[in-house]
Amino acid sequence: MPPHQSVTLTEAELRIMNVLWQRGSGTVQQVLDDLPPKLDLAYNSVLTTIRILEKKGYVEHKKDGRAYVYVPIIQRMDATRNEISNLVSRFFKNSHEQLVFNILEERGIDSTELDRLREMLEVSKTMRGGKR
Repeated sequence: MPPHQSVTLTEAELRIMNVLWQRGSGTVQQVLDDLPPKLDLAYNSVLTTIRILEKKGYVEHKKDGRAYVYVPIIQRMDATRNEISNLVSRFFKNSHEQLVFNILEERGIDSTELDRLREMLEVSKTMRGGKR
């Protein structure tokens, strides 16, 4: 039985998605060329990772002559929200409040960040019509 494939992004997948989000689309070679040289990745490694991303539903390909051009079909903000939702679900029993408490406990917050957070909470409250 094959191992369960996670819907979240691995570090390698995220690096490739960052290139595709920045470029808008690209062939395997273009993605490889835009990755940091220090990674020293082989073409086949990038191709394998892109195929995994395609299976996960993050990218699709279009044929351009003999080459496949890969296009992100999930936007960066949607992927971010998915990752946060997964994190909150797995570690904080679906409580965003517990996530925030954990962050505050771990590293604290300075007065500038606190003011910004208050502003964001007020905007959110206003957008929801004052409801919690």
